[in-house]
Amino acid sequence: MHLEHLLRTTGGIARISRLIELGCSRRELADRLASGRYLRPQRGWIALPETDSELLFAAEHHVVLSCVTQAKRMGLWVTDPHPVHHVAAPRRNAKIRGPSPVVHWHRPLVPRPGFVLEDSVENLLALVAHCQPREEALVIWESALNRSLIDHSAMIALPLTGRARSVLEACTPFSDSGLETKVKHRLRWLGVPIHEQSWVHGRRVDLLIGSRLVVQIDGAHHTGAQRDADIAHDAQLALRGYRVIRVSYFQVMREWETVQHLIVGAIARGEHLAR
Repeated sequence: MHLEHLLRTTGGIARISRLIELGCSRRELADRLASGRYLRPQRGWIALPETDSELLFAAEHHVVLSCVTQAKRMGLWVTDPHPVHHVAAPRRNAKIRGPSPVVHWHRPLVPRPGFVLEDSVENLLALVAHCQPREEALVIWESALNRSLIDHSAMIALPLTGRARSVLEACTPFSDSGLETKVKHRLRWLGVPIHEQSWVHGRRVDLLIGSRLVVQIDGAHHTGAQRDADIAHDAQLALRGYRVIRVSYFQVMREWETVQHLIVGAIARGEHLAR
């Protein structure tokens, strides 16, 4: 039970050398492997049968789950499903077989212990900045900032390269979703003040452009009581002289030109200015 308990604290899989350091005997490990009740994805590793398949993949190929794959595993806002694994690997250890993942060979910002299969948030963000389009990178970075998984000042102190530093400089921790990040950055060219999660008449609004134009962005599952309360708040804002534009997930992701036309038209008419 000692071995099984240790494996459950490490995600169901661990390096044998690491388990020995934690107190397991070589005899116990050999007996458990011989019993056939444990998996051996790669020499030097042992795993429970129910272990996450992505962790088994990483151990089998001597790589670390990173970039958008690890971002999704950490619950960060990732736009596309990215069916292909993104991994990080040292050249001397990687043994890629079968369907090829996207392999990142960059030197990690934060050193990786030899027994880990999942990259740190700092390392995955650095890879995202180099691998993904800028908007997608901004979405993932701001998601990490919003969830307090990273600290802006701590990231600045790391040796970020040009693209990663540029993404960090453009990020804020205020966007509650990737949709807000996308809309905010797509409108930066307008050169007008855009405030995220501003408190307006008793509730937060997604974006406040200037002092009077409110943009509310409904997520893919924005229904029920929340939607009813939001619509009621929209009406209260309208009574107080605010212009409210409410758009959906589909509109942001698939009909951006229409959304942009609505917002640009409102700004052209001065509806973002105090009267």
